[in-house]
Amino acid sequence: MASRGETNRQLPLDSVGMDLEFSADSSPYVEFTRDAWQRLSAATPLPLTDRDIARLRGLGDPIDLNEVDVVFRPLSRLLNLYVKATSGLHEASSTFLNEKWDGTPYVIGVAGSVAVGKSTIARVLREMLARWPDTPRVELVTTDGFLLPNAELEARGILERKGFPESYDRRALIQFLAQVKSGASAAHAPVYSHLAYDIVPDEHIAVRRPHVLIVEGLNVLQPARTSSDIASSLAVSDFFDFSIYVDADPTDIRRWYVERFLSLRQTAFADPASYFHRYASLSDEQAREQAEAIWDSINAPNLIQNIEPTRSRATLILRKGSDHTVERVLLRKT
Repeated sequence: MASRGETNRQLPLDSVGMDLEFSADSSPYVEFTRDAWQRLSAATPLPLTDRDIARLRGLGDPIDLNEVDVVFRPLSRLLNLYVKATSGLHEASSTFLNEKWDGTPYVIGVAGSVAVGKSTIARVLREMLARWPDTPRVELVTTDGFLLPNAELEARGILERKGFPESYDRRALIQFLAQVKSGASAAHAPVYSHLAYDIVPDEHIAVRRPHVLIVEGLNVLQPARTSSDIASSLAVSDFFDFSIYVDADPTDIRRWYVERFLSLRQTAFADPASYFHRYASLSDEQAREQAEAIWDSINAPNLIQNIEPTRSRATLILRKGSDHTVERVLLRKT
């Protein structure tokens, strides 16, 4: 392991999203440089190939096998150790209570902005964790499926706030996670179509008692809030055993979003069935202006008001540089 002087540093104000600066001794995080983090898994094999990464990579995310080796091989090993330790703890509790223990799924949350690359990271982690012999069943669910249908969003006057906390069926998401954690034989999640930009009616995916469940979404680290739509003060993150926040400078994320929007004109937007097909024929200049307008009016406010403030609630923060590679890793002390 890297020396303390190489990892545990004073964290700047914008590193953890808090209203105060931490000294090296009082910080809740241990901070690793890219090189120091890589050395933590020297003996861990890399189970993925270039072909795997090409299949898992999201549009506009240049992740490659070297990035997986440096960043996600150590993270995969860490999560494997955490899963084993948590499983042992559950088993000990069941022994004490004289109960039969059939295993409890380990739930990992992945949060971050639109276009920051969290979906790719979630898919890579699913593949890597499934290669460990003691966690062969790893499922991935995105919270897009728990967005309210467009008709409901329109009725509430919040279609333009899609992706904001109030646009989700939080009750359904919490009920789903409660079923997963309780060991239900199957928990069902709604299906979202990015092509139609809406929930697919009467279609669900079944999650059947996985060893690990990864839940990826913009606002999965939101704190609990009591409201008329849900009686309890449970938060989605209350069901997480481990959580990851994918972080980057907002200026870089905005640029990545615009670049992705431009690329989508030749891919998803080109499909006549796409909700966004009207953007396919835009010129580069028109498309750039449209993307910047969407970012500035919707995605940036959501990031600033709702997503970024949850960063300090994460177990681990992956801080990306301007080229999309992870430059620093912050791990919460336990």
